[in-house]
Amino acid sequence: MLETLAGPTLQTVERLIAAKRQLPGALLPLLHDIQEALGFVPPAAVPLLATALNRSRAEVHGVLTYYHYFRQQPAGQHVLRICRAEACQANGAEALLEHARRALGCTDHETTADGAFTLEPVYCLGQCACGPALWIDADELHARMTPEKLDALIAEKRSAT
Repeated sequence: MLETLAGPTLQTVERLIAAKRQLPGALLPLLHDIQEALGFVPPAAVPLLATALNRSRAEVHGVLTYYHYFRQQPAGQHVLRICRAEACQANGAEALLEHARRALGCTDHETTADGAFTLEPVYCLGQCACGPALWIDADELHARMTPEKLDALIAEKRSAT
């Protein structure tokens, strides 16, 4: 059975669609707006977007799933983004990401079983001269990260909740 939207979530999605549906190329801005408002893009928003923008559900779903930035489920309490761009890779980002996977017990674009962390590899956080870099939540950028610093950051976030 297909999930449907209801209540405030439906009203939010409908309001956002109404505000931008007439814009050329409205799909990406709407996906961003929905994720910003809800924290994710519910799969049940796909048919609403398709109808409003005169697109197929497959086309909307294709755009939604092509970009790793968009989530189709709520994120954990903390979103941990580790840069995988070339400069950070040259300074150990792949080893840091692998360490994060083990430490959190989840893989890329997944949330820990306790809902505390979502792990998201990203490309370029603008810290190329001091990688590897990570960004946690919406306001903490960390450079020259090591597995030990990452462990301390995870412990700090866990103890603060």
